[in-house]
This record gives sequence, structure tokens and C-alpha cells, in this order.
Amino acid sequence: MFKQKTKVPDQAGLARIGEQVRQRLTSNPNVYRVPNDQIELFAVGDFLDEKECERLIEMIDRVAKPSATFEDRKRSSFRTSYSGNVNPHDPFIKRIQRRFDDLLGIEPAFGETMQGQRYQPGQEFRTHCDWFYPEGDYWPAEEKRGGQRSITAMVFLNDVEEGGATDFPHLGLSIAPQQGALLIWNNADRKGVPTTWTAHAGTPVIKGVKYIITKWYRTRPWG
Repeated sequence: MFKQKTKVPDQAGLARIGEQVRQRLTSNPNVYRVPNDQIELFAVGDFLDEKECERLIEMIDRVAKPSATFEDRKRSSFRTSYSGNVNPHDPFIKRIQRRFDDLLGIEPAFGETMQGQRYQPGQEFRTHCDWFYPEGDYWPAEEKRGGQRSITAMVFLNDVEEGGATDFPHLGLSIAPQQGALLIWNNADRKGVPTTWTAHAGTPVIKGVKYIITKWYRTRPWG
């Protein structure tokens, strides 16, 4: 977490979007607040239906390449999955992205293109945060193209025979893949300060293949 005296880039934007999403989700009876005292974590069951999940899986298979990380592209063992951005101009993708936007109440321009990820047996994404460290070499470029990541929205596209849970180790929380289920979390606290309580991991798949699709929202229009 940022030290109290450290200037937090985009703090006002993070606080504003966090409050906006908090009000939107807590007033929606179809949204479940996952109990914990550290972060704002929400879940929606059956956000996508079976056919939508299957169609997204097919699209991910067409674009998936070895995943990279912002922090250190040489650490190949840190993120061993395959990933790729789906075509944002595809009419089907537009409908899905609009569903995210409408649920969260965020302007579409603030959302990154949805990214699909595929995990085969043994593949994983070790513990990390989705928000950007301003000290990172990548930050100047990310600051220009939308700023800090405020909200993460992630959907499990299939059940996994064994393994592949999404773990929040600092919370002692592990969530098994469930087809169509959506997880949403605020990457900052109520003051707009990014928090390491949001650190999470995609644990290794043991049997089967895991597919997810993720949409991140920035503090300013992305692109």
C-alpha cells in the first residue's frame, strides 16, 4: 500500500469511481457483497449464460498467446497462462462489454478492451495486484492512456475439474471457478488509495482447462 505521505496519482478519480460503483452495486439486489473487512468485493451469479461462455471460449482460443506482465517480462514462471484481447468491434463483444458498463454504471470510454485468459494444467498467475505502481517503468505510458486501474471485473467461463481457484491470500479467501459467475473488486480503498489487500492469484490448474475474461476500468478514458 502507498505510504500516507506519498502522493497518490489519480487518487481523486479512484475515490470518485469507487463511490459510484459502490452505490450502484449495493443498491442492486442481484449483486452479493463478499464478506470481508478489507476490500470491496462483489459477486454476481450467472452474469453470462452457458452459450455466451462457450462463444467467448472459442474467441479466446483464437487470440491466446503466452501472457506477459507489466512488472518483469523475464519472470516467465510468474504468469504462465495464455491470454489475448478479444475484438472490441465484434457485435457480440460490444453487447457483453455494455453489460459490464451498465452493471457498474461506468462510462464505456473508461473500460479497457476485454482480455481473455486460458490456463492449462500446471499454469498459474502468481499473487499480484491489478493497479499500477507509479514507480514502475510502465507507469508514464499507462498514465497517458487512461491512468490508474480502478475496478476489476472478471468472469469465470467454465467450471474446472480441479484447481484454478482465484485466491486473495491476504484475505484468506479462495473462490473456485463457476461458469458464468462474475467477481468485481475495487482496487483502492474509500479514500482512493490503491491497496495491497486486493492482491490475488490464479492458482495452478490441476485437471481440466480454465477460461476467464477480465475487464479493467481506468480513472480516465482509456486508449
